[in-house]
Amino acid sequence: MPTRNPLMTDTSPQKDVFEPLHGNRFRFLCHRDMECFTRCCAGLNLVLMPYDILRMKHRLGISSEEFLNAYTEMRFDRHPRFPMVVLKMKDEEGKRCPFVRSEGCAVYEDRPGACRIYPIGRAAMNPGNAGGTQEKYFVVREEHCLGFREPHDWTIEEWVADQGLKKYDGMNSAWLDIVTSPQSLGPEKDVPRKIQMFCMASYNLDPFRSFVFKSRFLDLFDVSPELRDRLASDDEALLTFAMDWLKFSLYGMQTMKLK
Repeated sequence: MPTRNPLMTDTSPQKDVFEPLHGNRFRFLCHRDMECFTRCCAGLNLVLMPYDILRMKHRLGISSEEFLNAYTEMRFDRHPRFPMVVLKMKDEEGKRCPFVRSEGCAVYEDRPGACRIYPIGRAAMNPGNAGGTQEKYFVVREEHCLGFREPHDWTIEEWVADQGLKKYDGMNSAWLDIVTSPQSLGPEKDVPRKIQMFCMASYNLDPFRSFVFKSRFLDLFDVSPELRDRLASDDEALLTFAMDWLKFSLYGMQTMKLK
């Protein structure tokens, strides 16, 4: 089932800004001395992935729920099945990102994956076979961006490494498999409950931790003492565990072991 990868950022209504990537190389460089610096950080329809939210809420020193309430909105028009979380732009002319400053991004070290990969886009699909999610890259060439005039060439691999995307891709790969899966969610009566679980496990990790430790979850599922200790304090371990839980609870995959 083809789908737009949530790493894609809709920064323009013009469809011709998306160009095929010919070969594996492109020319681009961005720096603060450019006339267009931070111009791309406005009017965004930027979908946040689970690891984006984890990194940004840690950066700001707030809970996942506080982050979601202050900086995001839930959208039901970005995916045919699951709600997506979108970064909320400032309510002012230009609709700038809440974290952009004249000197650049205030959360740069923990910026979302969509910001890191720009001006490259990525489309993903999961045909439901053993090959897992497949991907294709393209260039987002917006008129205002002067970075394409800079004499710096990259391969996709070099860009991914330079922008610190490998960790993001690794942490979000299981989630992408979930949202691009062609598998059914089962009986219609179970879908609202499954969507609610999807939202909590994907975006709101602090309540998910409470669900694991304060419900009958650990009485029903075989979770080692070592993993329990990690889940109590390590958000990255908790996110990985949450993806296993979603694969089990949404699609019946054997990623969890009952006692």
